Amino acid sequence: MKFAGLGTLVNVLAIIGGGLCGLFLKDRLSESLKETLQKTMGVSTVLLGIGGVLEKMLTVNGGSLEVQGSLKMILCLTFGAILGELIDLEKQFDRFGEWLKKRSGNSQDVSFLNAFITASLTVSIGAMAIIGSINDGLYQDPTILYAKALLDFSIILVFAASLGKGSIYSAVPVGILQGSMTLLAALIAPLMSVAALNNIALVGSALIFCVGLNLLFGKMIKVANLLPALLFAFFAALLF
Repeated sequence: MKFAGLGTLVNVLAIIGGGLCGLFLKDRLSESLKETLQKTMGVSTVLLGIGGVLEKMLTVNGGSLEVQGSLKMILCLTFGAILGELIDLEKQFDRFGEWLKKRSGNSQDVSFLNAFITASLTVSIGAMAIIGSINDGLYQDPTILYAKALLDFSIILVFAASLGKGSIYSAVPVGILQGSMTLLAALIAPLMSVAALNNIALVGSALIFCVGLNLLFGKMIKVANLLPALLFAFFAALLF
């Protein structure tokens, strides 16, 4: 029997399962292979972000390619960065991660926070989470979230094997965010126009690209401080 929230529950369990499989492999992998896996995931995340951005920005008109939405993306990221820096979301995210680290008995794990934040931002950002949660809430249709669960299982498996057990705790923000959207689906759905979802997918893909850069080159960008850009992307669709 289906019920609202089943998709998020499966998604959370998939993250935990993928993380446990990754930890099982972690001690059996050489440091060189772990580093290679991390870089591979970084490249994959960068390409995923680029692909998502180009999908929303490039259109074919009369046999030629046209670019749209570039100014919108720049403005959303800019205003999002300003708001994110003012309230310092990165610091709040760090505090939550530190709290989880202590509460979960991982105080001595120096890689916990980096693994938690990187994994959380990778699996929490995206249109699949929004559309899937709304469908789950309104129609008890968790199909999209099932597909996301399979993707997240693979992603967190590699993250746990290369970055550590902090990756598993990305299940917490995923559960909170997707669960909340499922419960509020009746209120959110009328506001989620095609334009709003396209804007969120465009800006979300840009943020995923930033996560990939951090995986490849170390923490270069405070991605958490860019998260308000998703709100500006949503409001841009309502206003224009």
